[in-house]
Amino acid sequence: MSETATQLVLIERRGHIGQLTLNRPAGLNALNLEMVRVLHRQLEHWESDAQIEAVVLRGTGERAFCAGGDIRYMYDNYLAGRHHEPETFFTEEYDLDAYIHAYPKPILALMDGFVLGGGMGLAQGASIRLLTERSRLGMPETAIGYFPDVGGSYFLSRLPGQIGLYLGIIGNHVGSSDALFAGLGDLCIDSARLGELEALIDSFNPADGSLRDQVAALANAELPASELKALQPAIDLHFAQPDIAAIRASLASEQRPEYRDWAQRTLEIIDNRSPLAMAVTQAMLLRGRTLALADCFAMELHIGRQWFEKGNIMEGVRALIVDKDKQPRWQPAHIDQLDAAMVEAFFDGFQR
Repeated sequence: MSETATQLVLIERRGHIGQLTLNRPAGLNALNLEMVRVLHRQLEHWESDAQIEAVVLRGTGERAFCAGGDIRYMYDNYLAGRHHEPETFFTEEYDLDAYIHAYPKPILALMDGFVLGGGMGLAQGASIRLLTERSRLGMPETAIGYFPDVGGSYFLSRLPGQIGLYLGIIGNHVGSSDALFAGLGDLCIDSARLGELEALIDSFNPADGSLRDQVAALANAELPASELKALQPAIDLHFAQPDIAAIRASLASEQRPEYRDWAQRTLEIIDNRSPLAMAVTQAMLLRGRTLALADCFAMELHIGRQWFEKGNIMEGVRALIVDKDKQPRWQPAHIDQLDAAMVEAFFDGFQR
């Protein structure tokens, strides 16, 4: 059966709970415009349904909740001259994400497997962000020459210390221990207990307590210590530097034995990322610290309107997803070729 003949979002009423399941497992449940519209429309319907007490948002399969937006679709459309398509998608995606943040009923996001990019946009607005030991969270956009959007300028910029800048600029994935430490998740359930969660969803009675409290009673996964917690002193030092070149120089000077290997790995990542995407990400996250959520989405859309023409995403998608030569020709090619005016130009005309 073709994907177009398959229901991309499964809609179920399970007692007092409405369930929305992203259903593109072969594509790690990546979002397309049709899915965004179905999600938004159904959430609006359930908001006014007095029989629905809460919503569960999840993905089909064990591999991913949602691995992002369908960036290949946007690349192909832009290349074909349909330049309005990316803006249409991002506008409606951000509207959905903002709606989830403000939703008046509890939304439980079951963040099992990969939760990347657009998946983070869906999950971070949920009132119950439920991890499993299989969860892998990240905003990897700079790897393809983009910037961490879907509200990333809001939720990353509010993480402890400089962790948000580190995760946004570098684009690393983190596991459940790190997600809990950083504040990107609320609870963690062992995947062996997901059957009990299913039973709870089917039998949920608000008279027995809030959905969060009832889920919390199941969420007792044993996890390793957080690597981010151990690295935070180094992260806070290096990623507080004023620009990407200074961050790189600071990392290169790291001599403490407990941080030296991490610093070297981070340098290697920086040297492969889009310099422009990293620099704009840093500037965006610093601005996001003082902006309201709606203004963060507006800022991201303002940058995004320019990015397919002036940023590095087309080259990044070509090199990593289309041709897969893994040799992107970034413009500019090196961080020492960046200048502040080039970065600031993306924010010109933005009105908060």
